[in-house]
Amino acid sequence: MNDEPLSQEEINQLLAGLEEEKDASSSDDVYPPAPSKASTNVTQFLTEIEKDAIGEIGNISFGTASTTLSQLLNQKVSITTPVVDAVKAELLHEEFPNPHVSIHVEYKQGFKGANVLVIKQQDAQIIADLMLGGDGTKPPEQLEEIHISAVQEAMNQMMGSSSTSLSTIFNTRVDISPPGINMLDLEKGSGLEYLPQEGTIIKVSFRLKIGELIDSIIMQLITVEFAKELVEKLMNPALEMAPTMDAAPPIQEEAAPVMFHTNDVEPTEQHTLDTPVERHVPKPTPEPVPVPEPRPEPKAVQKTIQPAEFANFEGGSEQSEQSRNLDILMDIPLDVTVQLGKTRRSIRDILNFTQGSIIELDKLAGEPVDILVNQRLVAKGEVVVIDENFGVRVTDIVSRSKRIEHLK
Repeated sequence: MNDEPLSQEEINQLLAGLEEEKDASSSDDVYPPAPSKASTNVTQFLTEIEKDAIGEIGNISFGTASTTLSQLLNQKVSITTPVVDAVKAELLHEEFPNPHVSIHVEYKQGFKGANVLVIKQQDAQIIADLMLGGDGTKPPEQLEEIHISAVQEAMNQMMGSSSTSLSTIFNTRVDISPPGINMLDLEKGSGLEYLPQEGTIIKVSFRLKIGELIDSIIMQLITVEFAKELVEKLMNPALEMAPTMDAAPPIQEEAAPVMFHTNDVEPTEQHTLDTPVERHVPKPTPEPVPVPEPRPEPKAVQKTIQPAEFANFEGGSEQSEQSRNLDILMDIPLDVTVQLGKTRRSIRDILNFTQGSIIELDKLAGEPVDILVNQRLVAKGEVVVIDENFGVRVTDIVSRSKRIEHLK
């Protein structure tokens, strides 16, 4: 062992290494998160009003998402007021130096864009353990396929409730694609295909607390263009209606002089009424003479209407017409389904299904099966074998009253 004292340079290097390890282990737990080397000035891309609007949208949508997650995990979940930042896409490895889990969704209706959520891997492991019936204190060391499916289901429920909130905020229907999940390890270059590819990305950070198990950060990544689209639709919900609203008043203004100057005249060109207004002013005085002429015309019309009321309607023609309509309906194909039985299972039980698992149904052996037409119960029957195919023999037709009850 070397007993020589350390030089000052060696001491500084050791201290610097300890500081780096401390920063790497605790930087993710600090809220608001400290700027990383990937951070850039967000005001270069969003105004203060746009920044506050993005924060408010995230605050409302993730507020309902936290309630949904709380019900799934049976834990108290809180998501705090978001912090809006901007990061450079080429330096994302500085923003996420450790492995994370990313969840991405595409907006199919309402908006044009994508939304990427990023959480730490250890947080995803705890969520997976809670989803599978554990208490979260002994999460799995590695995320296997069953754990990834559990996290994906939790995020699916969160994003579904979030899109419902967006529908309420923007007063429009918002549909999203089923969320996809990826392991994000930028050091190895994995999970990059679903991240925004623009030079600058808007990052919205939330503090996520789940009981006493998680006190971390969940991040939302969107493009600058998508962020501006959200703000534009929030600030100007009726922007597309503005041109039609502006065009409406001139039409009303033109209609007023036409009705005033031409009581019985049928103009064919409206644009000529603006210049010859003074020439047409004396004409309305002699032309009130034809006004009484329309009065007898309604009397003649009334006389012709009265005989029409005495017309006889033959029942045979209606019946033949109805039969023709029914003939048209006869060729419409309907789906016929034979339902052996059904049951309800928890997400935990479904995720534990393997090849050879037995699922118990709600029908007894030998009990008649349900015959459904377009998912509506119409009859009951018993299963038979016709040559090499299964079939069903109708044994009972459901009464009309019961069919109506199933429709309700």
